[in-house]
Amino acid sequence: MAFAIEFFLRRIGQGLVIVLLVAFVIFTLLRIVPGDPIRIILGPMTPASVLEETARNLGLRDPILVQFGRFVTQVASGDLGRSFIRGVQGGSTGGSQDSAGFDPESRASVAELIGTALPYSLQLAALGIAFTLLVSVPIGLAAGLRSGHWPDRLGLYVSSFLVSLPNIWVGVVLIFLLSAKTGLLPAIGYKGFAYTIIPAMVLAIELSPVLIRAISVSVAANLGETYFDVGLVRGLSRRAMIAKHVLRNAAVPLLNLFGAQMIGMLLGGLFVVEYIFSYPGLGMLTINAVFQRDFPIIQPSRSWPAARSSQSTCSSTSPRRPSTAA
Repeated sequence: MAFAIEFFLRRIGQGLVIVLLVAFVIFTLLRIVPGDPIRIILGPMTPASVLEETARNLGLRDPILVQFGRFVTQVASGDLGRSFIRGVQGGSTGGSQDSAGFDPESRASVAELIGTALPYSLQLAALGIAFTLLVSVPIGLAAGLRSGHWPDRLGLYVSSFLVSLPNIWVGVVLIFLLSAKTGLLPAIGYKGFAYTIIPAMVLAIELSPVLIRAISVSVAANLGETYFDVGLVRGLSRRAMIAKHVLRNAAVPLLNLFGAQMIGMLLGGLFVVEYIFSYPGLGMLTINAVFQRDFPIIQPSRSWPAARSSQSTCSSTSPRRPSTAA
């Protein structure tokens, strides 16, 4: 029991170290790539002194290690801060600097933005997985049960064909065929569940090849095990052995594959597919945040309330409007 606890704690510690290292690399890359988010926040006509003062108040001029330590502390406390760009209604408010100063309270909460986008991504992922299973399970089972025969070759050909299709190209083709040409399904944006079908089909085409080959290989390997022949010798039918033993044993490596590889492919596919179809999920939210240099949505950098002092600075250093009094 002690060994199991020690092993469990050691693996958790290794996982935390890996997560922190990956987070630090992403955090650093976001801040060294060209582009200053402050100019997007305040607008191109803001004086340089105001830009620099606001950047210091937001902590964007601190050393990378200091910013990363602040980021880890915020995440541990559950504080995700506020967006740099998006307003409370979710739209972009970049460049909203005027004589009254910059108001950080007008920015949307990152937690609320994530909460709004998450259901759409979950819906797309669930439908994509459902389509993947509908395609992969019959083809993979037939290929595994008839290894070396035409179902096996068919499964190989189908998986090889699907894996060679770029999801961007597949998305464009499906939009043309199912939306623009025939009008069967809507494609761009989201106004109902029907808008999820074509993006989910693109996800299924990306995920199916891996699952088809995994199912066929796992089923074929179990059919070659000794226990299968022993069951037949003892009088169990082939159908009973397949249904009660082969499929159950074949599912174990498939679960490992789904957790280790399929989830990563699904998340990566969501980002691309949501951007292609302007689907309002987490992928679209993140890609727009990268383009707009909206750090808090990607990784929190500092809470907005700590930057309230920048309002007075901006107000005092911003050009005043000329008086209209007589």
